[in-house]
Amino acid sequence: MFHFLKQASLSRGSWFLLLLSCVVFEGAGLYFQHVMKLEPCVMCIYERVAILGIALAAVFAMLAPRLLLVRLLALAIGLFSAVKGLLLALQHTDYQLNPAPWNQCPLMVEFPTTLPLNKWLPQMFEAYGSCSELQWSFLGFAMPQWLIVIFAAYILVLGLVLISQVKPTRSRQRTLFK
Repeated sequence: MFHFLKQASLSRGSWFLLLLSCVVFEGAGLYFQHVMKLEPCVMCIYERVAILGIALAAVFAMLAPRLLLVRLLALAIGLFSAVKGLLLALQHTDYQLNPAPWNQCPLMVEFPTTLPLNKWLPQMFEAYGSCSELQWSFLGFAMPQWLIVIFAAYILVLGLVLISQVKPTRSRQRTLFK
């Protein structure tokens, strides 16, 4: 398995699949927001940024997947974003399952002044919903609970790919006429 993961991490196609999965999840989030008219909350926006961090890691790795340093840096960025996203989704789930006046998310997103995403792309990064409000569910699970599953899957896959990087690549030698 680790040999397969190592070989897969050396190709642009694998990183493209990671990028494609992020684009699908971002597209689903924008569909929920703009077509289904669900109001994104602050935690939704932060979780969206975490998915974009994983997408950025995939794009970075696609530049030069055969270079170990590039792969390791992309895996570090992707794992950091996935772990941060998982922690955000857990917090968001807590806001929904245990609503209380002292257990609320901030009213407005807080991006650094050097990267005001909510000012640059308000259609994508401006929050105007409540974190504790349950607006959508599928199979009995709310959106942040599904995001827990998604981020955990990203962590599992990226973690296994990271472990596979220490496995040396086998050189293919002929053994027929040795």
